[in-house]
Amino acid sequence: MDTQEFYIRHASETEARGPFSLEQLVSLAETGSVTADSLYYDATTEQWVIIGDNPSVKAAIFPERKKLTIKAKEHMPTLNKPKTDNSAPITVDDMLAAAEGRTTDTKDKLSGEFAAGRAAAVGMWSLVAMFLVSAAGSLLPAVDVIMTMDPAKIAAHPLAILGAIDLVFAVILGLGMASLYPVVRFRAACGVGFFGLVFFLQADHAPLLAAVAGGAGLYLCTIFVSMLPVLVSAALGLGGLGYVAYHFISR
Repeated sequence: MDTQEFYIRHASETEARGPFSLEQLVSLAETGSVTADSLYYDATTEQWVIIGDNPSVKAAIFPERKKLTIKAKEHMPTLNKPKTDNSAPITVDDMLAAAEGRTTDTKDKLSGEFAAGRAAAVGMWSLVAMFLVSAAGSLLPAVDVIMTMDPAKIAAHPLAILGAIDLVFAVILGLGMASLYPVVRFRAACGVGFFGLVFFLQADHAPLLAAVAGGAGLYLCTIFVSMLPVLVSAALGLGGLGYVAYHFISR
């Protein structure tokens, strides 16, 4: 459920909001933007379900708070002891480094949220690189046609149009707009279908496999939030789209 994406809406609304991660929904619940009466889309049943009607989803979004109790006064040793060594005082930078797992003592205790955020950033920039590679492979072979600025000639080269779309995707993602991810997944599926059909009809098996690998890399980089899967997906996507681009440019 940690990597599941949620689309939500209120009962009085007709348009859904999302996708949201579980952490984002918890934050929205804390601000009151999401309540137990809000609806979420259950992909399994393909229906809108009230959050409060699903105990597991409700418990994840509205975790039960522990009640505070007053304990009997007990003796606690003071920490304000005279300094007996020559160690340097702890600074704010030291505390931040420890919280981010950048010290020797805390490198194996890296915050899950921080690690997920770093993996997501790597995934986004990998998507930017993949779209730039794909755009180059589609635009460079048609650069003479593009330079004519003739809409009729450009329309006759669908690869040039696809390259322009990929270039727009790269720019938007470079600006940090992760809300484009659903469209990126659609683009990945369409790319596999289009190039797969073209290469299949031409009996070009290597570019066919590369197109499938590139589409898979695009798709997977939008859903993984762990570093190793993101790196593997990025390598798969860059390798596949890079080979497809080389195939078009070298023809």
